[in-house]
Amino acid sequence: MTRFLHIVASLLVLSLLLPYPALAVRKNAADQTAPSRRLAVLSEVKHWSNPDYTRISLEFDRDITWQAHELGKGNPGKPGRVYIDINRARLGPEAKDIAIGDGLLKGVRLGQHKQDVVRVVLDTENIRDYKIFPLSEPARLIIDVRGERRVEISRLENSITAKQEPAPELKPKPELPVVEKKARPHKKPLIAKIRRIVVDPGHGGHDSGAVGPNGVKEKDVVLAIGLKLRDLLKEELGLDVVMTRATDVFIPLEERTAIANKVNADLFVSVHANAALNRGAAGIETYYLNLAKTEKAAQLAAKENGTTLEKVSVLQAVLFDLMANYKLNDSAHLADEVQKSLHGRIKSRHADVRNLGVKQGPFYVLVGATMPSILVETAFVSNPQEESRLTDPAYQEQTAEGIMEGVRGYITSLK
Repeated sequence: MTRFLHIVASLLVLSLLLPYPALAVRKNAADQTAPSRRLAVLSEVKHWSNPDYTRISLEFDRDITWQAHELGKGNPGKPGRVYIDINRARLGPEAKDIAIGDGLLKGVRLGQHKQDVVRVVLDTENIRDYKIFPLSEPARLIIDVRGERRVEISRLENSITAKQEPAPELKPKPELPVVEKKARPHKKPLIAKIRRIVVDPGHGGHDSGAVGPNGVKEKDVVLAIGLKLRDLLKEELGLDVVMTRATDVFIPLEERTAIANKVNADLFVSVHANAALNRGAAGIETYYLNLAKTEKAAQLAAKENGTTLEKVSVLQAVLFDLMANYKLNDSAHLADEVQKSLHGRIKSRHADVRNLGVKQGPFYVLVGATMPSILVETAFVSNPQEESRLTDPAYQEQTAEGIMEGVRGYITSLK
């Protein structure tokens, strides 16, 4: 009997040590479906070939982490490869290799390197340097590649200008007020070297931007201002104007300055409306690209970038390298002229408007611009009084006039 009990006890102990198959399967299935274990999906790869660099955008359904490596880069001018391993990711059904052949990159190849690692390979021709930074909502990884091209960028512009130039010809939505001044002849440019300007109404499409206490959306009012500004710049200054958007559509941040670079713009002006938790915050301020000097500037950059303060810090860490060809002094000069003119114009009708001055910040929309570029915060949509003003066509016209006069002041100062 003692021997029998000893055998039973041994079997019980052994059963406790062995895994139960049904429970093990359920545990694995639960792990695979848990949100923290889901893989990010690489859905699309885009590229823009600019005069000074090539930009690659990898689009995901969630934020990712990565490691970058180089093979065979060696001496300048020697072809090689850059590859980026994306952790916890898989290829989507629409993600395809792309051919570029613009003198910097031959193309981009994609592969499922491991079950949970996507490898992105850049086949290079003649690169000098590259920088990588993330964007959010939607999640993207941006790769800017710089170097000396072996082919003329003009060969590429013939195929891309047609894609980007039609934007100014698109008709605005009927509900948006548009000033018709077509009967007035266009003036000649004030100065020969400033001929083309890109006007960039912020946000658009599914991205509403800031929303005021009474439901006014930033994307709508800045589009109305942008369209009026387009007309004034054409008629008063004789400039060729390209709009990043002329309707309620979403344009990714990284594509906006790429458009300006592709069409060889001389100036870039991004139009926005400000917002703050404090509804008493009000006024006008103008920004150019640089490191944020204050917490408020970093917070505003996070809002306009559609991201977090942590990711703004990531951008600041590589900003100096990304600004290699940025016209810092010229941008500061343009910002000063526009801020002074815009505030003066609005103050003539609204004496209480605050002049918040010219500031600097790490705005994604300005990264990569090769011309003087600024971001104008026209008013606070979060302030009930300024929200109401932003919906007034007369106020929108005054705002457009103020920005136009600032551009005029900048151009005139170059003579």
